[in-house]
Amino acid sequence: MSDRLRVDPIGCQGHGVCAELLPEAIALDEWGYPLLAAGALPDDLRRPARRAVAACPARALHLDRAADSGRSAGRQTPPGVLTGNAQGGLAQ
Repeated sequence: MSDRLRVDPIGCQGHGVCAELLPEAIALDEWGYPLLAAGALPDDLRRPARRAVAACPARALHLDRAADSGRSAGRQTPPGVLTGNAQGGLAQ
């Protein structure tokens, strides 16, 4: 099992708390909105990631459990929901 960060682009208000708590996996764009590192979260970042999710004032940051095969075992991102990545782009 691996964990992936996901941000709700509609709910995010650009407070930047997540990037302060988890700079290894979250950068901010020029407007202060999070850009998430692509791929699964390393094991050593799980605890800080949970802390960043809990600290999000807008409750827009989520940590999803995904099976190693790449399929989500729990809550899935609905089709059409965009998530940011560290390369500055958006992925569906």
